[in-house]
Amino acid sequence: MPVLNFKGKTAVETYHHTVPHHTLEFDKKLSCLGKGEAPSLDGNLIIEGDNLLALKALLPTHAGRIKCIYIDPPYNTGNEGWVYNDNLTQPQFKEWIGQTVGKDGEDACRHDKWCCMMYPRLSLLKELLSEDGSIWISIGDDEVHHLRMLLDEAFGETNLIATIIWRNSTGPKQSKYLSTSHDYIMGFARNLTSWNRNLLPRTPEQEGDYQNPDDDPRGPWRSGGLDARNYYSRGRYSIKCPGGRVIEAPPGGSYWRVPEETLWELDADSRIWWGEDGNNVPRIKRFLTEVQEGLVPQTVWDYGEVGHTQRAKQEYLKILSDREVFTTPKPLDLIHRILDIAT
Repeated sequence: MPVLNFKGKTAVETYHHTVPHHTLEFDKKLSCLGKGEAPSLDGNLIIEGDNLLALKALLPTHAGRIKCIYIDPPYNTGNEGWVYNDNLTQPQFKEWIGQTVGKDGEDACRHDKWCCMMYPRLSLLKELLSEDGSIWISIGDDEVHHLRMLLDEAFGETNLIATIIWRNSTGPKQSKYLSTSHDYIMGFARNLTSWNRNLLPRTPEQEGDYQNPDDDPRGPWRSGGLDARNYYSRGRYSIKCPGGRVIEAPPGGSYWRVPEETLWELDADSRIWWGEDGNNVPRIKRFLTEVQEGLVPQTVWDYGEVGHTQRAKQEYLKILSDREVFTTPKPLDLIHRILDIAT
């Protein structure tokens, strides 16, 4: 398997083992506890501090127990001003410690620093995941290729679930080149053979596609075409419709999907729709009761379904008033989508 090499990799490959364990200290003043309830690690937690130390602090109690992880690391666009502050003592890192990561040209090691920052965190996150768990990571163009190779190495390239494209903008933005209107969300399983995805619920509009114009006792249905381009060459036979019309061949020079004998067997079972007058090109009926209980998730998510960056900021400011201490929040519906699929 190809691997990614970067400056400092040898120092961070086992660095997560050397990070000291810390005890989480509860602040009762900031806790939402019921009367007589004591703080514990079993409920909802907000942990403030360096996330590398926080992940190590969770290992004794949460290793192998987490079903789903979502993280939103720095995209490393060069405009974020994130600080590389891991406590590495190797000489090659002395110039890095505490320095703000800059743009290409200003900071020749910008991408190396990002990889060094991510590597030990991914190693600890893997330890936290259950055997049937998964991790989902938001990322942009600057580091998506590096992230994929880091995850291939940390989790195994066979455990990739998907790389999702999130269309996160409602319109074009001013740009010197092209207006970027998407981010990525990369999903990896701890063990893909043990991971199971959930189906997404159908929307009312999608449910409305299933109707019952002929009062079929099997309930609502939608129709699918019986013609296709060279579909295993099932045939180009002529059909006499129940209304009397003769269809010499499938439309557009295509082929029927089923042999003639099968077509009439389906018709005898009232599974062929010929239209209101009985003279339409035949279509097969697919009943709502026969399809899956939901929809297989796709890899392109539109802002109309899962929100966009503008909505995320509106949601953020609604919670925290006018304190914009985090400039790139994600919309709630985006997180809901991940949880719906993975938990």
